[in-house]
Amino acid sequence: MSSVFANPVDSKVVTSVQASEKWNAKASVPVFMKERHAEKFSSSNTPNALNYLKIADTAVDMTASLSSDAALKKALSAVNAPEELTYEPTSELVVYPFEGENYTAYKVNVNFIGDDPGNWFVFVDAKTGEVINKYNGLMHADEMKTQKGAGKGVHGAHRELHITQVKEAKSGTKFALADYSHKNLEGIITYDAKNDTTASNDTIHVGNSAAFIGDYDRALVDAHYNSEKVYNYYLNEHGRNSLDGNGMAIISRVHYGTNYNNASWNGRWMTYGDGDGEFMISLSAGLDVAAHEMTHGVITYTANIVYRGQPGALNESFADIFGALVDDDDWEMGEDIMAPAEKAKGNTVLRSLRDPHSVIVQNEQRRAYSTNGGVYPKHMNEFYHMPTSVDSGGVHVNSSITNHAAYLIAQDIGRQKLGKIFYRALSVYLTPNSDFSDARKAAVQSAIDLYGGGSKEEAAVHSGFDAVGIY
Repeated sequence: MSSVFANPVDSKVVTSVQASEKWNAKASVPVFMKERHAEKFSSSNTPNALNYLKIADTAVDMTASLSSDAALKKALSAVNAPEELTYEPTSELVVYPFEGENYTAYKVNVNFIGDDPGNWFVFVDAKTGEVINKYNGLMHADEMKTQKGAGKGVHGAHRELHITQVKEAKSGTKFALADYSHKNLEGIITYDAKNDTTASNDTIHVGNSAAFIGDYDRALVDAHYNSEKVYNYYLNEHGRNSLDGNGMAIISRVHYGTNYNNASWNGRWMTYGDGDGEFMISLSAGLDVAAHEMTHGVITYTANIVYRGQPGALNESFADIFGALVDDDDWEMGEDIMAPAEKAKGNTVLRSLRDPHSVIVQNEQRRAYSTNGGVYPKHMNEFYHMPTSVDSGGVHVNSSITNHAAYLIAQDIGRQKLGKIFYRALSVYLTPNSDFSDARKAAVQSAIDLYGGGSKEEAAVHSGFDAVGIY
């Protein structure tokens, strides 16, 4: 098992072209063709493709004077792309017929969200570097109607969804897991990652009807539904408009990889694996999982706590705490994503805020640093002293200490006040290198700010941190 609720990665800068396909006469030829209904080929060799385009009588020089990186820069400039892109753009060398001529060109796809979002396809002449043509393939919210829909979740629960009508060429009206119903929010959008690891292949999940009830739909339905639940929690409880506080789009990518036992926040979107069916099922089934990952996003745009050692454990802990506050049926994490076979072994949750000792640390490398028999710690005298090469210094294990402190505080003052205090601590007082002691100070001051010095809320915070040995 890899690190569940994984390291949130900063990823605001596009590094380079993700994939640049070269012309190869012995392989499937990357040719951009106008659609023809009379004949279609799944692959082609060079002469066949050129003949299909009816350009066999004209020599086509497929050598490129321009590099794919240079073509990318040209495309980014041509569409006024912002610094932060939805995913790394792709570049493909193609024969592009346009206005009676056939060009050797780079077909560059650039996707971004912002004030003027776009899913641009830009054709850059591979010899001159000039832009031949470009078009925006984005489904515009103002051209679509968001409405109520329905779906069935991983565990069979009926889900009421906000979905959007889309009209695709020659296919009539369909329905997308795209929610544009919330004021000042760029949208809640759920992508199908198609069981691979290449973001450029992902597409917004679209169905033929407003009812998403197929087996494949279920993980996507839960991700879409849970994203809206978490968004509403932060908006209604804390007045926060999305993860960045400014209405950024909430994007989920579901069916990531194969047998992938993980979910993550990468700095721009949430990713959910389907699990391997032995240890876990689809991770999007857990509301607490969604809240955990989305809280990593909130942390990124507030305290931005570094992800190693005690600060990293604090980062993980805040994600767990708000995961349990949003999914408020219990104080456990991951109870909805454990596979039946694992439950049969007695492993029914990933972590417990209520009783950390009730859960064994599954990872043997991490468990080797235990002083308490291999269970999750609930006091500083059980702290796992790991090197940063192991779990980034114990971020997924030592987080249970502050988790338990939060649970104890809530027993005295309730979930809602705990959320208010810890949100204020995160958004006002904590900084990138804050440790456990800093968290106590921030929570105490937040309780004083909200409820007054000498209040029962302040006393509860002191008592909770005292109980776990954090001073």
